[in-house]
Amino acid sequence: MPLKSLKRWLCAGALILASASPLAMAEQKDSFNLAWTIYAGWMPWKYADESGIMQKWADKYGIEVKITQINDYVESINQFTAGQFDGVVATSMDALSIPAAGGVDTTALIVGDYSNGNDGMVMKGSADLASLKGQSVHLVELSVSHYLLAHALERAGLSERDVKVVNTSDADLVAAFATPGVKNVVTWNPLLSEVARVPGAHLVFDSSQIPGHIKDLTVVNTATLADNPAFGKALVGAWYEVMAIMQSDTPEGAELRAQLGAASGTDQQGYEEQLKGMQMFWTPAEAIAFIASEEALAAMDSVRRFSFDHGLLGEGARSVDFVGIAMPGGKVLGDPANVKLRFDTRYMQQAADGTL
Repeated sequence: MPLKSLKRWLCAGALILASASPLAMAEQKDSFNLAWTIYAGWMPWKYADESGIMQKWADKYGIEVKITQINDYVESINQFTAGQFDGVVATSMDALSIPAAGGVDTTALIVGDYSNGNDGMVMKGSADLASLKGQSVHLVELSVSHYLLAHALERAGLSERDVKVVNTSDADLVAAFATPGVKNVVTWNPLLSEVARVPGAHLVFDSSQIPGHIKDLTVVNTATLADNPAFGKALVGAWYEVMAIMQSDTPEGAELRAQLGAASGTDQQGYEEQLKGMQMFWTPAEAIAFIASEEALAAMDSVRRFSFDHGLLGEGARSVDFVGIAMPGGKVLGDPANVKLRFDTRYMQQAADGTL
């Protein structure tokens, strides 16, 4: 099933569940659930869980936080949309197109990083983007890879009408590119590194050329956060404690990176290579400065326009402004009366101020 259809089907089911689930109702409580999936920028939640750091911060606020790994990324976001999780990891595009577009008020609590080379387009036998006209491009349709392709084509003076997009599972992309008939792919690391090593391959465009566009977030249900600020404080506190260790040139930092590398199917060196393809926000101050910038505002505007043009805001969206996105500084993209995605920096600011 194409990702577009899959998202619509799963989101519809998620909303039915949400209407019947007591977890979808905001309330004061002392137990919370966070879901995460494997990707370099989200692996720190595994360490937060297994090291006891999450437990320490939860204890500080008298709550419990259960961290659960989900193997299916889209399914994890749909379960969040249905109220089965209080928080989840997601890219900014998917946070907008699944829970927010589905009517679930969602807050980006932590802006962890943006892709800065970890996503890219590889061509076989040519390094000329303009030569793509009339050719097929294999990628996961309506994913951030599709978004990257749109920007690559624009740089070459082309549009999506000039190529044929072939929806290909990420599990099949590397093998497909090794065959003579597949000449162009768009994907993310570690797959990107594998296809780039194929003889005759050329990396012709990557996410470092659209900095800030593919953001990795930890999002939470807005109503749940409003009724339970301790949940937000505990998550943010735990995250930045892990970040301090993860970036450090210490035996503990090296051990952390080795553990997360092994858990994601590589090793310490492989994991560190993936980190190089990301603009990590190691401190809350760095994250706040970025998401409050004009660069971040323009990037989010581009994301919402792509999402609308490709039908990801739902059949009821009659314009790009259908879903409101609240950015820092009181700025709103879209309908201010229908804000469903919020970049709330208050908790990161408390971490920066040392007041958590």
